[in-house]
Amino acid sequence: MVPAVYTNPIPTQADPPLNPDLALVQRCQQGDPEGFRWLYRRFQARVRGTLYCLCGAEALDDLTQEVFMRVWRGLPRLRQVDIFNTWLYRITLNVAHDYRRQCVQKRTQMATLAQNAPEPVAAPDLLQLHYEELVRQGLAALSFEHRTVLVLHDLESLPQKEISEILRIPVGTVKSRLFHARAALRRHLEQQGVTL
Repeated sequence: MVPAVYTNPIPTQADPPLNPDLALVQRCQQGDPEGFRWLYRRFQARVRGTLYCLCGAEALDDLTQEVFMRVWRGLPRLRQVDIFNTWLYRITLNVAHDYRRQCVQKRTQMATLAQNAPEPVAAPDLLQLHYEELVRQGLAALSFEHRTVLVLHDLESLPQKEISEILRIPVGTVKSRLFHARAALRRHLEQQGVTL
C-alpha cells in the first residue's frame, strides 16, 4: 500500500493593489462619469499650473477645460493606463502649443490691421514688480521649447527621463534645453536687479 502524500499549498502573493490614479483611469475607461469627476479633481491643479506657466492666466479656464475634454475623448483609446501621467502632460503641452499658435496668428492679424496706428508700449514699473512677476516675464521671454522643459523639470518636478518621453526627444536634448533655459532666466533676473 502506497502512503498518501500530503502537500501544503504554497501561499501565493496577492497582486499588488492598483495605484489609485490608475484605478480612476480604469473607471473612466469603463464610462463612469463619477470616476472622471474624481480624476478631474485629482489632476486639474497640476494641469492648470502647467498651463499658467506656459500660457499665462488669460485663457486658463478654457485651456484647462480643453485639456480635460481631450482626456475624456481619448481615454477609451488609451491602452497603457500606467503611462497616464505622461499622456496627460502630452495633451496639456499640445493644448498650450495650439493656444500659442493661435495667439501668434491673432497678433499677426492685429498687427496687419493696425500697421498705421501701432499701440503704445508702456514701460513696466520695475519698482512694483515682485519676484514672481519677474520670473513669469522671464519664462515668457523663453522659447516655447525651453520654457516647456524648465516648467516640467523645475516647477512640476518631473525627472528628465519622463520629460524625454513626454516630448519625444532624447534625454540629452532635455538636459541641453534645461541648461540654456536656466541660463536665460538667470540673465533676465540679473538684468532686473535680482541677485542669485
